[in-house]
Amino acid sequence: MPHVKRPKDFPHRVQTIENTWIPMRDGTRLAARIWLPEEAERNPVPAVLEYIPYRKRDVKRTRDDRMHGYFSGYGYACVRVDLRGSGDSEGVLEDEYLETELADGEDVLAWIAGQPWCSGRVGMIGISWGGFNALQLAARRPPQLQAVVSVCASDDRYQSDIHFMGGCLLNDNLSWASTMFAYNSMPPDPEVVGERWRKLWLQRLEGSGLWLHNWMQHQTRDDFWRHGSVSEDYGAIQCPVFAVSGWADGYSDPVFRLVEHLEAPVRGLIGPWSHVYPHQGVPGPAIGFLQECVRWWDQWLKGVETGVMAEPALRVWMQESVPPQTDYEVRPGRWVGEPSWPSPEIHQHRYQLAPGRILFPGTEPHREDPISVRSPLSVGLFAGKWCSYKGAPDFPYDQREEDGGSLVFDSPPLESEMEILGGPVLEVTLAADRPTAMLAVRLSDLAPDDTATRVTYGLLNLCHRDGPHRPRSLPPGEPVQIRVKLNDLAQSLPAGHRIRLALSTSYWPQAWPPPEPVRLTVFPTKSALILPVREHGDTEDAALRPFERAESAEPSHRTILEGERRNWIVTRDLGHEEARLHVMNHDGVYRLGDIGLTVERRTDEWYRYQEHDFGSVEGEVRSVYGLSRGDWEVRTETRTVLRSTAEAFQIHATLDAFEGNARVFTRIWNESVPRTFL
Repeated sequence: MPHVKRPKDFPHRVQTIENTWIPMRDGTRLAARIWLPEEAERNPVPAVLEYIPYRKRDVKRTRDDRMHGYFSGYGYACVRVDLRGSGDSEGVLEDEYLETELADGEDVLAWIAGQPWCSGRVGMIGISWGGFNALQLAARRPPQLQAVVSVCASDDRYQSDIHFMGGCLLNDNLSWASTMFAYNSMPPDPEVVGERWRKLWLQRLEGSGLWLHNWMQHQTRDDFWRHGSVSEDYGAIQCPVFAVSGWADGYSDPVFRLVEHLEAPVRGLIGPWSHVYPHQGVPGPAIGFLQECVRWWDQWLKGVETGVMAEPALRVWMQESVPPQTDYEVRPGRWVGEPSWPSPEIHQHRYQLAPGRILFPGTEPHREDPISVRSPLSVGLFAGKWCSYKGAPDFPYDQREEDGGSLVFDSPPLESEMEILGGPVLEVTLAADRPTAMLAVRLSDLAPDDTATRVTYGLLNLCHRDGPHRPRSLPPGEPVQIRVKLNDLAQSLPAGHRIRLALSTSYWPQAWPPPEPVRLTVFPTKSALILPVREHGDTEDAALRPFERAESAEPSHRTILEGERRNWIVTRDLGHEEARLHVMNHDGVYRLGDIGLTVERRTDEWYRYQEHDFGSVEGEVRSVYGLSRGDWEVRTETRTVLRSTAEAFQIHATLDAFEGNARVFTRIWNESVPRTFL
């Protein structure tokens, strides 16, 4: 946990405004919680905005205190706003990043800049959703927005988000849609909105809709996904951007692209962390991230020269070799820096394939000897999560069980240490026996004891081989040339270890499988693995400015009534040839003492299949969210199920809302969406 600084340890005393209403252009009011330096009314200060749907009043209360209380203690007005239709705000939230959300964001920025306690200069910070809309608002160039800190976010909503990867449907799409289904079902707090709370609640229950159905109707990179993807025009962003992610997060690739393509001042940072702010960084080491943000804000919002632009454009944690585990407290490694991206210190090394082998220099090439694979659905059970979350055993496990259903190519033992920084690429010639197929590509660190730790991977829907805009069926039996870019990484491989490349035709439950089993025939001598090898001395890395220890402000009091439970449980029923992954994500029950509110949140996910039956795959998510104070008690229960046939996806969902023991709302959805090259 970060070191907690007491109020007396900050240069500014802070007052907190529990709720303020911000009017939008259509009359809807958004709810904001504000942290102010006490002298701001007399001496206006710059402001920092976080604008997300995750309930400022309760769910994110203690987290917000730690971060925004910290920034305010260093002389910033911090404003934490619930999106329209979320938390205590009025209206209905109907989807991610809609035009309404971004227009509201512009109104919020203008309101903040116009307050007597604000100097007129505003920055935005956010992780995930808040990182996305910070970039999206920056691209709209509101004059008040002067700098952005975007954490665990993406520049491309189709290619690099929870929905699709290489045109393959991720099950994080189901998981996250179900999470928002549950979030959107909760009411505002009566202590904030008064007697209107029930009316506002019913508006949400009736109007928020089933986002999963919306998303499943857009299976290619159409205008739905282009909206809000700043990669459509990087030049639109003109304010400085600090882009941050972690290697265990799902959003590390966009940091490289933002550093490469933004014309505005930009700095990139990638640590070993999962989907959390780096001052809470797990796996460790955590860093003094809030101090880094203050340096960024001081530079761009106060005009103080802090040296942030004199440091490397990209700074990353070069991870060292570790045994495969599903959870890590710390990832060993060191900080390295690159002056630009792409870096002149990264050289592309090309290694030809042969049956079962990666051919390093000096190895004789082999004659053409095609080899084929038709993977079982079990390949992927130990893949971990696309985006790791703090405290869950969701890292990939020992890959040898996955490798049993894959084509495997091993290098000879490394003669010396090799550092890889960037995105490996597989160029492969293959033929499929079906018109729709996918390819999962894994790169593993193979230790001398044969344990295999996955270091990166990539997925490609082979119908998207010409890009996400022009999907087309495969010509069965005809060789085609495919290029698969794997996720970026920074990995040091020691001498004596080997590199393993593994190819499979399914990767369930991380990605939805093709409509039917597929056999891929690979032509190794027409295929190659390209590795971005870092050839850089340690002198410059050793001279990097060290990060300070992690710090935060003091959080509001929270009493744990029932602890968290997070687990991944794989069950194999050999008698019925069935397998199931159960993901348990229980936040427990806790009481927020300063507002007298008890909060309950728990979610369970199940991913099932029957051996060899591609039509049997099924994902299910159930959530229970509850709030109570005295005699006031509300609870919602949501359930989402996704199945498929060869022709269509089928969605079944239910929503039930309770006030006390009385059910006050219920709705059932049954939807079908045709499969489109998927």
